[in-house]
Amino acid sequence: MEVKIGVQYASRELVVETDETADAVEKVAAEALKGDGVFTLTDTKGRKTIVPGSKITYIEIGGGVAGHVGFRS
Repeated sequence: MEVKIGVQYASRELVVETDETADAVEKVAAEALKGDGVFTLTDTKGRKTIVPGSKITYIEIGGGVAGHVGFRS
């Protein structure tokens, strides 16, 4: 699953491909956004992405469109 994270003052969003479920990511995000928490997500290669909850502007949780080549209609 693809997770896009908008970070305050960053010109680009972070994109993380993870094996976590949408519900698990949403639960971690909700905890991070409470108070001064941190949003921690492990990608499919085992690397961790850690973002301070106070700097997150948005989190987009979705499937992504991977593996398509050429024109789509």
